[in-house]
Amino acid sequence: MKKSSVPELRAHFGLSASPFTREIPTSERWVHPAFEQTLSELLSSVEQRFSAVLIAPAGTGKTLLLRTLLSTLPQARYRLHQVHVTSLSKRDMYREIAAALGIEAAGTYPGLVRKLQDHYRQSSEQDGLRPVLLIDEAQDMRPDVLATLRILTNFDMDSRLLLSLVLCGDSRLRPLLELPALEPVRQRIAHFATLRPLSRQESAQYIEHRLAISGGDSKLFDEQGLDALYEITRGNLRALNHLCRKAMELAMRDGLKHVGPSLVIAARQSLLL
Repeated sequence: MKKSSVPELRAHFGLSASPFTREIPTSERWVHPAFEQTLSELLSSVEQRFSAVLIAPAGTGKTLLLRTLLSTLPQARYRLHQVHVTSLSKRDMYREIAAALGIEAAGTYPGLVRKLQDHYRQSSEQDGLRPVLLIDEAQDMRPDVLATLRILTNFDMDSRLLLSLVLCGDSRLRPLLELPALEPVRQRIAHFATLRPLSRQESAQYIEHRLAISGGDSKLFDEQGLDALYEITRGNLRALNHLCRKAMELAMRDGLKHVGPSLVIAARQSLLL
């Protein structure tokens, strides 16, 4: 099958924007109560200068939630930095954090730790900013490296809260944090937040919302098509996006304006679902 271009897909379905892409503005996200509750809980933890953990299976909206968290915290009050590369040694991990903060990443591991502590202290005391460090894909961190993060949150013998640490990862992060050696880190976590796949009804509502904000017919998928989408993806957002988009491409190929279960099932054959 010839690959469909974005303009062709938009023209065929009368859309004003490309459907089911990852580049959705946070302001146009679907207001899902469970998502909004998790976001509120993380915001509350950061606002109180606590540390938190977000555990979310792949494809359940973790990246969108983190983008929303970053866009919600006022830049005039918070200084946020994010680290994605995590399967590193202690020294390389702290070099990665230093690079994210925009400070010199050279030196020994102890020297890097002191630099980071001094930076966070200055941000809070001199600049009046609350530092927040987001570490994504934390499930890939080595236990000995993860154990050292308590040092970054330890100021004046734990008598001051300067840095909020937010660890984010998939379901493998929980058993990692439950290791006996990581109890000192675990004790510093004030809140564990989670995300889950969508229910059947939520999946249908999400699909209708994504079609609506793309300027198309919110009922483009018929009831049986929606059932097929849920049965295949089990409410995984990322899988829903891919499968909806592929089914729409097949519908365009066949000159159809609506998508039923046969097209959804055919679309699955082109995806690793």
